[in-house]
Amino acid sequence: MGNVIGEGFRPEVKQQVLTRQKIFGLANRNNEYLRYLNARSPWIKLSSAVTIGTDRLSQVGLSADLSADALAQTYVLFGGTALILLLLALFSYLQYHYFTFHIDEETEEFVIQKGVFNKTRITIQLHKIQQVNINQSLIQKLVNVHKLEIDTAGSDKKEASISAISHELALALKERLIALSKTSSETTSDENSETEEKQAFITIGILSLLKIGVTSNYVRSFALILVFFSTILENVSKITGDEVLDENQVTNYLDSLPIITSIVLVFGIFFTLILVVNLVRTVIKYFNFTIQKSRNSISLHYGLLATKNILLNPNKVQKVTVSQNFFQKKLDVTSVKVYQASSGEQELKAKDQIEIPGCSVAEHNKILTLLYQNLPEKGKKYKPNWRKLAVNSFFFLLFPIVITFFLNWNFQWIQWNEWVIYSLIFIVFAGILVWFSFKNYQLFVSEEFIIKQNGAWDIDTSIIEPYKIQAIETHQFFWQKVTNIGSVSLSTAGGTISFTTANFDEIKQLVNYWLYQVEISEKNWM
Repeated sequence: MGNVIGEGFRPEVKQQVLTRQKIFGLANRNNEYLRYLNARSPWIKLSSAVTIGTDRLSQVGLSADLSADALAQTYVLFGGTALILLLLALFSYLQYHYFTFHIDEETEEFVIQKGVFNKTRITIQLHKIQQVNINQSLIQKLVNVHKLEIDTAGSDKKEASISAISHELALALKERLIALSKTSSETTSDENSETEEKQAFITIGILSLLKIGVTSNYVRSFALILVFFSTILENVSKITGDEVLDENQVTNYLDSLPIITSIVLVFGIFFTLILVVNLVRTVIKYFNFTIQKSRNSISLHYGLLATKNILLNPNKVQKVTVSQNFFQKKLDVTSVKVYQASSGEQELKAKDQIEIPGCSVAEHNKILTLLYQNLPEKGKKYKPNWRKLAVNSFFFLLFPIVITFFLNWNFQWIQWNEWVIYSLIFIVFAGILVWFSFKNYQLFVSEEFIIKQNGAWDIDTSIIEPYKIQAIETHQFFWQKVTNIGSVSLSTAGGTISFTTANFDEIKQLVNYWLYQVEISEKNWM
């Protein structure tokens, strides 16, 4: 007599089986009928219904070392898992059932109610809504749902979000919220334009993304590559116990090559990796970048794996930065960053920055015209004092050379002839960057715009409107008073623009002019 896995019954089980068979009587019943009766008892069915030998189990790769305790543990495990899944499903349904949202046009509020045990009511004033985004992750794509996120000015996080809604409902709700977020005088015109069909404004193709991918974000990609490969090599070494990459072999190989050859080889490898990372990142993030416009808003749609749909109100834009380097200028591509109101001047959140990559100069002019009603023009030009060039030369040229000299004097890292070669290369490279950084550092002031230009390789042009200035600070160290130089910082809800080492008398005149503009302006900064 054996159980289902071919081993003998334990004594207590065998005794119970024999007792049960005696009760039914052995004389009038055959073995098949006894097996049938035993199988009808749930507690004993697995023990006596069928006999399976250990040789058969071994043929299919199973072990016969099981017991009633093991079977019980298995039932508890699967039963507990099923119970947890059931409770999660029930709780998810209750969350869905009690999650409601509506627009209260009387109080001009957007209301969200949620919670199963603890009820939560989120109320957002419509005029404070800054941005409404429709995003879709990879998992959401698989189930064909979207997520709507609502941002308000001054918040450091998403004010509210609605997950797993249809695309049609998300679009309708987004349009309605943006329309109602304007002032009452503007609301009427927006409601009349709701039926206006959106037009394709700009479509950034793959070629433009490739151009921007191979000409930008070198430093960021370099850091990403270092972190990625160092982490991989460290983890593999811990698992295998052996070094994947022998540093001594690499060093000896590079030392065997001429200095120029080794520099070119290392630079070529990293530059190739940087290009690949930039291309992949840019295409995945900004694939099918489409800009649409209506009468009072601009809609951005992009993304390959995770798609985003952003509806932006131009009136709520605080600052715009246009970036372009030498290669991008030759390829006719620029990057435009739009900054909205942030929770803090010093901590701009990712949600407050919208980047439009790979647009041509003509397209970027159209975007600026849409955001500012007219194309920003440069006014009177202001340049920094020549002492700014001297200070930058000291900190970025002379100081690093002196530090490396004393370090090599004490530790003898490299031969002095190699140090001289590396120092000369550094002086030439850093000297060019310092000069162009000084040359491109300019401030332009007109009646409607303040434009700051800076940068050595990537030239950034930042644009703000005077009436959106929230704070002005001037700085002048005691040693600057003799030479009459100083600095000024203009703070907006979307970031700060600073102009340093300039004529302090001119700065004070500009400050008085900007304060006058802020006081007489009737425009709302939001």
